[in-house]
Formats: sequence, structure tokens, C-alpha cells
Amino acid sequence: MASTAPIHLFKRFSSTATTTTITTKLTPSKSHLHAPIPPNLFPSGYLLTGLHIGVKKSTPSPQKPDLAIILSTSPNPTSAAACFTRNAFRAAPVTVSEDVLVQTGGRARAVVVNSGCANAVTGKKGLDDAWSMVKATDALLPPPSKATPPYTHKPTGETLVMSTGVIGQPLPIDLILAGIASQSPSLPTRTFNTDFFAWERAAKAFMTTDTFPKLRARQFIINGREYKIAGIDKGAGMIHPNMRAAATNFPSTSARQLHATLLGCVMTDAPVSPRSLQSALTYAVDRSFNSISVDGDMSTNDTIIALANGAGSPVQARIQEIDEEADQETYLEFRNALTEFMQELAKLVVRDGEGATKFVTVTVKGAPSYKDAHAIASRISTSALVKTALYGEDANWGRILAATGSVPLSSPSSGPPITSQPTVSIDPTRVSVTFIPADGSPSFPVLMNGEPENVDEVRAKHILQLEDIELEVDLGLGKEQATYWTCDFSYEYVRINGDYRS
Repeated sequence: MASTAPIHLFKRFSSTATTTTITTKLTPSKSHLHAPIPPNLFPSGYLLTGLHIGVKKSTPSPQKPDLAIILSTSPNPTSAAACFTRNAFRAAPVTVSEDVLVQTGGRARAVVVNSGCANAVTGKKGLDDAWSMVKATDALLPPPSKATPPYTHKPTGETLVMSTGVIGQPLPIDLILAGIASQSPSLPTRTFNTDFFAWERAAKAFMTTDTFPKLRARQFIINGREYKIAGIDKGAGMIHPNMRAAATNFPSTSARQLHATLLGCVMTDAPVSPRSLQSALTYAVDRSFNSISVDGDMSTNDTIIALANGAGSPVQARIQEIDEEADQETYLEFRNALTEFMQELAKLVVRDGEGATKFVTVTVKGAPSYKDAHAIASRISTSALVKTALYGEDANWGRILAATGSVPLSSPSSGPPITSQPTVSIDPTRVSVTFIPADGSPSFPVLMNGEPENVDEVRAKHILQLEDIELEVDLGLGKEQATYWTCDFSYEYVRINGDYRS
């Protein structure tokens, strides 16, 4: 349970100033969410580093990393996929990374990330700077293997770029390029490695207002062969992603689905074709990063990248890549493993929400479509009234209903509306709301089929004092459901964002 501390609010009436003291909960420590990872869980064929080059404001010693570089050194082809923000003011690195994927047909062998400056709303100079980062990182790559299919035309680059930090400021590009160049294979200062500490340094270089580096790794089995997957992400504020698939012309992603800044990079040594990696990533993002919210604000830089380098397979002249059209069953195994792993990464962002004291799971079930369930779960998760009630440990379930009822439902068909089949509406007499305690005690219904329950306020308070809370809303209209992960709103969130640039 979070501890408490007083804060002072100053009120002015005419010429008289008064001080009001209120008690606020301190943000729980997140240190337990980061621990060393055994080296045998990290995927093969990747080199990483994290450097401090001075993009971030000066910090006390030791200086914090603000530049991460990830290289795929596999002799097998490396597939790449991405989902990008839908924000109209999308940042230069988003535009450049999508261009790279289009030019290469979903192949890339490096990722470069800077924190401290978003390179967003920076005009032509911002685009030029992002391309400079691509070219400088490309120079660190080994020559392509003979196993890599040749490009139909030489692409502008093989590096994807991500940036995070303050919007509207130009990159200190000279510092960044010097930092990248310092990792040249010919220099003794090169710090690339494959161990936990290299992955950790890279994860720390992603961070802005994050309180811990977000790094996870695990093994998974497909067709009897063991592969590994690792992921780094960052985010604590300006979190309500709505990302779409990269604009590569793969048939499986041509129909766009639902989809401080959210950044993430997932790396596996499984062999996956570019089109199937993009398809799997789009599906997984919709059920992970597109299903989280801290404050309801979409960033200009939201990006999730996936790399699959096939290093976990025997070296052959041409390896058999997992492909949804060639072997759908194997593809679905990979897609499901990726989705489960990305949900774990996405939850770390919510747990580190700026000023958050609660981790909240919102499940909407009994919906006529997944789209409806997802939209309602999103609305509940972004309601300031719901989130402040959770912070105050007040079981004000009327706010949950108000948020639920504000979302118009779509047609029960996932396709175009059918004129003979009217749009379904929420029926208040079918709706139920339940609090599910994280301590394993019985569920706590507050509304059943539109009728309020006799609420035990003492038990309700006990449930809401837990750090983990689950809210379940059953619409009673269908069989589809969706889950969102969110957090509460606290005084600390206002403090952090009130002086973010100062």
C-alpha cells in the first residue's frame, strides 16, 4: 500500500492567502519490476549498447544513457515490422522509419534510439537529422550475408530510428552522430555486447520520466525448436497509443485495424517472413500497446518495432521463414507467443505511469463485437472521474457506468453496416459491474443486470486499497470481450507534467 505525505495548496481570497493541507499517497516504489535476466534467455544474433552523449540535460554522476544502438548480426535475413502513431504531427523518425521499411520491403538490421529530444514538429531539418542517424548507424553494420535476399534496388538505409523527449526542439545532431561514430568496429572504445548489462544499458537509454528500465526476455517453442525473444519499451506519460501498421504493401496488413511517448523494440531469433512479422505485430499491438492508457494523450512519436533475424535456426543457404500463407498453424503459434510477450511489456508502461499508485485492469465482456468492447474499455480507462475515484479509493461505480454509456456501439457485423440489421444499443437492464480483488477474495458485484447491489462500503474500500484492481463490465449483448490496462490519476501526475520542461 502506498504511504502518505502532506502537500500544501494555496488559496487566495481577496487580499488574504490561506493554506490548505491535504494528505496525498506517495507513488509506490517500482524497483521490484526490474531485475537481472539470465543471459540464456536473450535471443542470438544481436549486439546492443547504451551511451550517454549529452542529449538529456546534465545529470549527476553517473550520467544516464541517452543513445541506444541495436544491431542484428545474424547470417540469416532479418525481417522488420513496425506500428506507428496516427497523430497528424507524427515525428520525423516515424516518417523516416516507415520510408525505410517501404524501400526494403520489410527488412532492416539496426535500430537507433535517442531520448531527451523527440525530433517532432522540427520541419525539414528534423527529417534530415533522422536520415543522418540512419546512415551513421548503417556504417556500423557488417556486410550483408549471402543468405540475405538482394534488394530489387538499393535502399536509402537499413536502420530504423526512434526518438523521445521534448517536442518542437531540434536534435543536437552533432552529439548524436559523434556518439554513433564512436561505436565504429575499428575503434577500441566500441561498447557493443550481448550480455544482460548491454541490454540494460540500451533499455536505460530509452528512458525519459520512466522510473525503471523496461526489459524482458523469455524462451518459446515452435515446431519443437526453441527460440528466444526480448523486448525493451519505455513510457510513463503521454500514453494512449493508437498505432497503425507500417505502410508496406503486404496483403495481410493492407486493411488497417484498430491500432512522454511510447517506444518499444521486440527482437527474436525466430525466422519470420516480413509480411507475417508485420501481420503478427499488428495483431499483437492491438491487444497490448493499443490497449493501455496512462493519461489519454496520444504521442507524436509512438512506435513499436519488431525484428526477427532467424539466428535461432541452422545457417542454411535459404532458411524456411515462418509465413502465414505457407503454414498458418505455425504462424498462429508465433503470433500468440508474440502477443503474450507484448502484453507483458505493455503492462510495465502502465505500472510506471507518472504518479500512478494503482494498476487497473478494465475488462468489457458481453459485447456484440471486439471493436465495441475495446472502445468502451478505452473510454473507462481514460475517464478522469474514474481514475481520480480510484486514486481516492472510492467505489464510485456510477462513473464507470457514465463512461460506458457514452460510447455508441457499432453494427454487430465486423464489415460494412447492414441496412436490415440495426445498430445495437446498450440496454441498461442487462449491464453488470463487478470489482475483482487481486488478493484472491470473492468478486464484489456492485450492479447486476441494471439493479444496484447493497454495497458494503468497508469491503469496497479494502478492495480499492490494493495496488492491483480489476473492473469488469458485462454488457449482456454478445460474446466478445476486450481488456485495457490503465492506472489512477494522482497529484504527482500534475506535478510531473506541470514542470516537464523546467
